[in-house]
Amino acid sequence: QVQLDESEGGLVQAGGSLRLSCAVSEPTSTVYAMGWFRQAPGKEREFVASIVRGSGNTIYADSVKGRFTISRDNIKNVVDLEMNSLKPEDSAVYYCATGRLLSQFITDYDYWGQGTQVTVSS
Repeated sequence: QVQLDESEGGLVQAGGSLRLSCAVSEPTSTVYAMGWFRQAPGKEREFVASIVRGSGNTIYADSVKGRFTISRDNIKNVVDLEMNSLKPEDSAVYYCATGRLLSQFITDYDYWGQGTQVTVSS
């Protein structure tokens, strides 16, 4: 069973940057896909970004493409999300998750972190 722990988020001014990290209990090399999702109050959990082992191929939600970067470190068993040019609409609880394939769909992910709050002020 895989366990995930996200780093602490924070309060960031619009236009600023923040990096989130997710530590995975299993070796990253054994996890096929890692994804980041987010959920704002009163809204459905939505896809942010995902990355697969080996090739390192990535996919991004249109809303964050060009601003966010997902990366994977197999030595440290972590997956990071670099968030730049943050906007107030990026405010949400961010979750990392392990997946069975490179996918934007929640149903393709099996194990989830506890979540970390990111707030972007205007």
